[in-house]
Amino acid sequence: MTSSAKAVFLDRDGVINRAPLDGLYITSPDDFVLLPGVVEAICRLNRSGFRVFVVTNQRGIARGLVSAQMVEAIHARLQQAVCDSGGSIDHIYVCPHDDRDACACRKPKPGMLQQAAREYSLQLATCWMVGDKTSDIAAGRAAGCRTVLMSKSRDTTADFSAASLAEAVDHILAEGRTGIEPDELQAS
Repeated sequence: MTSSAKAVFLDRDGVINRAPLDGLYITSPDDFVLLPGVVEAICRLNRSGFRVFVVTNQRGIARGLVSAQMVEAIHARLQQAVCDSGGSIDHIYVCPHDDRDACACRKPKPGMLQQAAREYSLQLATCWMVGDKTSDIAAGRAAGCRTVLMSKSRDTTADFSAASLAEAVDHILAEGRTGIEPDELQAS
């Protein structure tokens, strides 16, 4: 993929894969279930010139419930699924800390997005953050990105809300194309 200043940051659990129940964690690749249409949505972003990054809080590592190596194995499965469909995820950033660690990377802080901006020469004002929690939206806003909340509710502080990643991608792509409706984008 050619270098691009535009990028989309994706939260993991609840955006890319089925989120575990509250208080539980995805602890093996077998527990990692992609949501419908996610791989295709990532590939559409790639074809439209967007770099794709995952930014995920994984405090299960800090709590000793999952190892960093197992999280890497889970992410390898995600990377392979996207690659098998002709797409790519440029980098997966993981915050392994718990809330009490007061790190700069745990969302709602923008540390992971800022790190990606430094490492990949991104202009965060041209980027999007897609997440399913207010902490994702807060991180995106703090970094200067436009934001999409994955929620069936339209009452949000995000710039846009979407029921699925496919709908979020429709909106992101429509923002860059005057006169094309999201339904027309999906048909192309």
